[in-house]
Amino acid sequence: MEFLAINFQVLFAGLALGSIYSLVALGFVLIIRATNVVNFAQGDFAMLGGFAMVAFMSGGMPYWLSIILALFVMGIVGMVFNLGVYYPLRHRSFLPVIISTLGASIFMQNTVLYFFGPQPKPMQRVFKTQGIELGGVFMDTQYLVILAVTAIAVGFQYFLFEHTLLGKKLQATSQDKDMARLVGIPVASMIAFTFIYSAVLGGVAGILVSPILFVSIGMGSIIALKAFSATIIGGFGDVTGAIVGGLLLGVVESFGAHYISVPYKDAFAFLLLFIFLLFRPQGIFGEKISEKA
Repeated sequence: MEFLAINFQVLFAGLALGSIYSLVALGFVLIIRATNVVNFAQGDFAMLGGFAMVAFMSGGMPYWLSIILALFVMGIVGMVFNLGVYYPLRHRSFLPVIISTLGASIFMQNTVLYFFGPQPKPMQRVFKTQGIELGGVFMDTQYLVILAVTAIAVGFQYFLFEHTLLGKKLQATSQDKDMARLVGIPVASMIAFTFIYSAVLGGVAGILVSPILFVSIGMGSIIALKAFSATIIGGFGDVTGAIVGGLLLGVVESFGAHYISVPYKDAFAFLLLFIFLLFRPQGIFGEKISEKA
């Protein structure tokens, strides 16, 4: 019975951690589908969200107002990112855009370093109670919040894309920009909205995970690597794959850390990625594409 409780405990922690990867991976996928490029600054959106939250709380703002203001700031960051990083290079090949996102990532990290310094910042939890115990399994309240918010975000995204006109326009833009433009869809506005939405998703992930990992300049890079791995494991460019890939990565990392080695927990995530690249490079939900000579 104790063995079962321990495994449920590890599973619970892995799902919570995987939810963070899923949120950031969703941002990766949305931008990939809209622009056909990978935004390597996606993880830094999570880092900026955490630091924005710290800044507002340090200024004496109430906790919930700080969250709203931090997410508003992330929306502005997404809009500026689109106008300054992607839009000037939109007619170029994918490589200059990818390089520009890497440059933007370095710029954001150094800007935060200048204003906040190198020391990690603590973040207050959503609820003061540490957690609840159920059947021998201790459920941390912050992990419960992460799982709940992720479920709400996924549900909202499904509703947005499947049951709203805006969602249909976004899907049309991601599938064929030229055709979408011909039928009157403002493609530039749809891409801008995608960047804003992705930045907010990253900010949500950063705010949620900060009470557990602390807010640090390097947190975005670590999360981005795991989230990008999740997109490949789930199926490159697949929304469902991003969610499943992130959860799977978190669970594997959690069990690996518990049963094998905590210092090498990051290695288990990348070992899983290597296995998928070796035996199923298209990912869980991806389709195999054959090329003609």
